[in-house]
Amino acid sequence: MKDTIILAYSGGLDTSVLIKWLQEEYDVDVVTFTMELGQQTDLKKVADKARSLGAKNHYSVDGTEEFVQNYVFPAIKANALYEGKYPMATALGRPLIAKKLVEIAQKEGAIAVAHGCTGKGNDQVRFDVTVKALAPDLKVMAPVREWGLCREAEIKYAKEKCISIPHLSDPYSIDQNLWGRSIECGPLDNAEQEPLEEIYELTVSPEKAPDKSEYVRIAFEAGVPVVLNGKKMKPVALIEKLNEIAGKHGIGRVDHIEDRLVGIKSREIYESPAAEVLIEAHKDLEKMILTRHELEFKKQLDEKWTWLVYTGLWIDPLREALEAFIDKTQERVCGEVKMKLYKGACWAVGRSSPMSLYDKNLATYEVETSFNQAHAEGFIELWGLPTKVANILKEKVKKENIC
Repeated sequence: MKDTIILAYSGGLDTSVLIKWLQEEYDVDVVTFTMELGQQTDLKKVADKARSLGAKNHYSVDGTEEFVQNYVFPAIKANALYEGKYPMATALGRPLIAKKLVEIAQKEGAIAVAHGCTGKGNDQVRFDVTVKALAPDLKVMAPVREWGLCREAEIKYAKEKCISIPHLSDPYSIDQNLWGRSIECGPLDNAEQEPLEEIYELTVSPEKAPDKSEYVRIAFEAGVPVVLNGKKMKPVALIEKLNEIAGKHGIGRVDHIEDRLVGIKSREIYESPAAEVLIEAHKDLEKMILTRHELEFKKQLDEKWTWLVYTGLWIDPLREALEAFIDKTQERVCGEVKMKLYKGACWAVGRSSPMSLYDKNLATYEVETSFNQAHAEGFIELWGLPTKVANILKEKVKKENIC
């Protein structure tokens, strides 16, 4: 009886080649696994292809709902934008895929799990660390990394083994789920070259976006979106609809130089229409509800949470500990934000909340205000006292040449 390896299978060049390669190199049974995370994969087509290549068994899992509830929603609460730009669509999906890999491996009695990550990217870390943390005795195999496979060698092998691979002429590497889409490689490796419009699918160019702005109203409860334009919606449907609305206005495009965990600077292109709008709306609502102290401290924790997820440490206890604080702050984050969408940009133009700390009677510059301006003089004196004393001493030292 042969040993079994579970392969995370996408249906693309890398993982299609790996089915045959693993069978031949290790004389094992290969069980494949594909996960739907909102990228609209034809699961039946992928399963049929895997079996045609010799997979002993295939698992198709729709994890979109779990992805949104347990991974995307925490990211919204943490205003997660790696290096201020990347909504981390791929980074958020990998630990869920790794968790399911482990579950299937345990069910099948497999000796190892395998993925098609290279040795240059972040995904290898996300898969390996998560699997090893959840199942320390389970071996993790990364054939592309271990054997140093290149695209040309894979294509040659695919032709030798009669493995049908569509779009071999496509120079781009693409990953997509409900939260966003990443595009890499090919002409994009030239950091000076503007991306061609052909790479985008979720967004139109701002130049071709409508000349008239559009408003969307997003209501949050406990820090997560629940209502769009007055209609209560299920999480997946809400994000899908907002992707559609914001995408047609050219919102969500990111082109930046990113610091990968492995130390490489890479040019990354992303499309995340709903993510950009929701995170911007959430940040705006938080500013109305949380105290200055909470906001300043939470910003540090948000950045740390984002860094942990980006670097493959979703399973780390620190991420859970940070989330406990973040979740506590989100208990009060409820209300509605009105966002304006226009030509590739979005911004908040109105907000309201029953938990708002904004008091018009205090903030107004009108005569009729509850703010006692007489208190300001004493406050200013005490606030500036350390600065005043330091500068008095500075001048004294200078005049008397003390030091």
